[in-house]
Amino acid sequence: MKYEDLKILDELREKGSISEEEYQREKEKILNAPDPARTGSTKQPLFGMAENTYLMLMHLTQFAGAIIPLAGFIVPILMWTTNKDVNVNVDLHGKNILNAMISYAIYAAVLAITIIGIPVAVVLGIVYAVFVILASVKANNGEYWKYPFTIQFIK
Repeated sequence: MKYEDLKILDELREKGSISEEEYQREKEKILNAPDPARTGSTKQPLFGMAENTYLMLMHLTQFAGAIIPLAGFIVPILMWTTNKDVNVNVDLHGKNILNAMISYAIYAAVLAITIIGIPVAVVLGIVYAVFVILASVKANNGEYWKYPFTIQFIK
């Protein structure tokens, strides 16, 4: 498992998705993490789900706000914070999701200020929904996909 995580981390560094500093920090976490096979730990990370499924759900829970106000913001953050120390990919995807949510909220607020911007803000919402679906599919396939036009507030 550690070798797979290191390989993914190395690929992210090569693609430029993470900086050298982030790479070294996450590599250290992976190498110093206790091995459950050796320690006899029975802790089920990710609520017993497969990693790809959990990551996909992290992205898709952004749609929860359509049912319960603010849930689309709170649920992905809770999923990220509860497992970011257990899994390097959860940390990476969680930061990506949070940065995207903040970025697109700012874009929508700026557009909504102007009368002409309101239709554009609606289009932005549709585009963001498509991006969430794309990120979910990629996560389920074991890939990392950075939301376009995202400002990196959390690195």
